[in-house]
Amino acid sequence: MRPSFLGSLFMFVSSVAISKLRNPAPSRERASRSPRWSESTRPASPQGAEQDQSSEENPRSFHALISRLRIWGRETLTEMPSWLVSMVVHLTLLLVLALIGRSTSKVGQIELLFRQSSESSSMELAEFTIAAAAPLESFERSMEEERIATTQLVSIDVIDAEAEMFSLVPKLDASLFDPVVASTGQLDKSNKMFQGRSGTMKERLLRIYGGDETTEDAVAAGLVWLKRQQLRNGSWSLHGPYANGARGENQISATAMAMLAFMGAGSTHRGGQYQRELLRAARWLVANQDDQGFLAGSTMGHERMYSQAQATIVLCELYAMTGDSWIRPYSQSACDFAVASQSRQGGWRYQPRRDSDTSVTGWFVMGLKSGDAGGLEVDPSIWPKIERYFDSVSQGYSGGYSYMPNVAASPSMTAEGVLCHQYLGRHRNMPGMVQSLGSLVENHPINTREADVYYWYYATQALHHYGGPLWKQWNEKMKATLPARQEKQGRERGSWSPTGDAWGSYAGRLYTTCLSIYCLEVYYRHLPLYEPVETE
Repeated sequence: MRPSFLGSLFMFVSSVAISKLRNPAPSRERASRSPRWSESTRPASPQGAEQDQSSEENPRSFHALISRLRIWGRETLTEMPSWLVSMVVHLTLLLVLALIGRSTSKVGQIELLFRQSSESSSMELAEFTIAAAAPLESFERSMEEERIATTQLVSIDVIDAEAEMFSLVPKLDASLFDPVVASTGQLDKSNKMFQGRSGTMKERLLRIYGGDETTEDAVAAGLVWLKRQQLRNGSWSLHGPYANGARGENQISATAMAMLAFMGAGSTHRGGQYQRELLRAARWLVANQDDQGFLAGSTMGHERMYSQAQATIVLCELYAMTGDSWIRPYSQSACDFAVASQSRQGGWRYQPRRDSDTSVTGWFVMGLKSGDAGGLEVDPSIWPKIERYFDSVSQGYSGGYSYMPNVAASPSMTAEGVLCHQYLGRHRNMPGMVQSLGSLVENHPINTREADVYYWYYATQALHHYGGPLWKQWNEKMKATLPARQEKQGRERGSWSPTGDAWGSYAGRLYTTCLSIYCLEVYYRHLPLYEPVETE
């Protein structure tokens, strides 16, 4: 038993005993005798009070009092029941033994006493992250507690992004751009897609491929605008809080597109200018992933697989850029879902394994190629199937790709089809590629009267990989048009208005802003697939 409990029990029994003493059970013997303390039990008179006061100074009176107390104690013990006397004695003994045991130290035993503070703490704890793996539950709890308006984060340099992620980037030389051998297999994993996003490599690629201060200023302003639109839970919305939002909501897609814009400029959840924003967004994104790797469960309608593919690109790029063990399971699970949901035609569309179209398939190809480049496990049997699908929507040597088989070709699907065939290993000098890209530049150049940022996004990438005069001609128009269309003042400064865009009224301002940023990041966003051609 604990000493405090024994003490309480002892006090209880003692009180019972005292009560017994104060109110003894009547007996014939006591009734026949007159009370020994009749004098003291009568009401005290002033004279009696004086006598009691003087007795403290009279030794004889004091000894008489002690003698009377002894007589009273003997009589009380005699009258008390034996069980009560025994209980008091044993409880007293137990209490003494317990107190002795409490004071005896034992080797290897530690006693911890916890007490809740009565005062509310006013300390602000510094929030920091460690690169090691962390349970998802802790990220979810901290995600719910974070608030943009109130939380002040303390930056701790756990990892120097410049030294860790980009210090080993090789100098730009021809060996980095060996032509891709035409095959249906996967690209050589030595092609590090994301090495040009920071440091000296970024500066070299900007200079060689035609970027300049104007394009970089436009990217920087666009990222500042995106940062302001992040919601408290770490996500972004297609609805707002900006003007000209989308018709429908799709937070998975909005968050993935915003993250890709920051990542294209070199930031990750572990380093860079927008590390904090990406960390919060990554926590929110992975919290939406189910056991099958599906992230777009909250998305409705035909947009679900678009959202899934875009989120797959994000997770795979984050892992490829950082090698972070925390993000790997989510990235791998997203790749596994993509492989499992491939249709018999070889591509993807609105429902897993049902059918295919070029638009959705293009996003999944980029996600799987990002995972493959980062060292994730991607079933190699998917690549021949994807190639067969793009062959089925290709117009052959005349150039052009369509949305689905047996449908007329369009500029946006042609640009997307060429880009996917490039990543699948199609040789640069294949006649179909030359015809397709030549037709895009000559017949469908960037035109503000027929704005289509979706088409511009895919054409910019495909022509950048191809290089040469076609890329130079396209880039001169692109890098002049997009910065000029960017908002220069007001609360939407740094964004691109969706007004007049082919899909702008449907997808909204965040959509047009992100795709415009991707175009202006093209110089370093992915290393070119083919041998570079002089553009000066």
